[in-house]
Amino acid sequence: MTESLSAKPKLRWGQLLIWLGLLGLLMVLGLGVIRAQEGQVQKGQPAPDFTMTAFDTTTFAGQTFNLKQARGQVVVVNFWASWCLPCRDEATLLEEAWQIYKDQNVRLIGLAWTDTESKSLVFINEFNQTYFNGPDLGTRAGQAYRLKGVPETYVVDQNGTLAWVKIGPLSSLAELQSIIEPLLNP
Repeated sequence: MTESLSAKPKLRWGQLLIWLGLLGLLMVLGLGVIRAQEGQVQKGQPAPDFTMTAFDTTTFAGQTFNLKQARGQVVVVNFWASWCLPCRDEATLLEEAWQIYKDQNVRLIGLAWTDTESKSLVFINEFNQTYFNGPDLGTRAGQAYRLKGVPETYVVDQNGTLAWVKIGPLSSLAELQSIIEPLLNP
């Protein structure tokens, strides 16, 4: 009789753990639904802060970038991936923009989203990208920006506010310049 009494509490602990696991799963799914309903971050909103480290074999090897610490500068944030065909189309354009603005209080930040480091580095080398590029580890920055895919480009003004949001590839250098220039010369 003593054995059957001790077996019942073990069964209850097991049931409790299963229910707690299910409750945790439902909470995670619920948070995902809420985030999906929030939609994309929008122009005029504060830019979500993020920190990233540059790929080790790039110009900025091992350096860390934090958006909040870049206040006072215009920051162009581009999410890309080596497997993304439209990203290939805009890669040269982004490097051209960097060459124009690198000495004008503008930072260009490339975030490799859901990509491998080796393929990202091949992409960076293929397009001779010299601006700050690094991985979006765990897609944390992409989640903060509620990314839907790549490429996506965000221009952050000197006060940390989103001045421009581009979902999809940039159409031309002039398109990007039309956003950056007024921010540099208000």
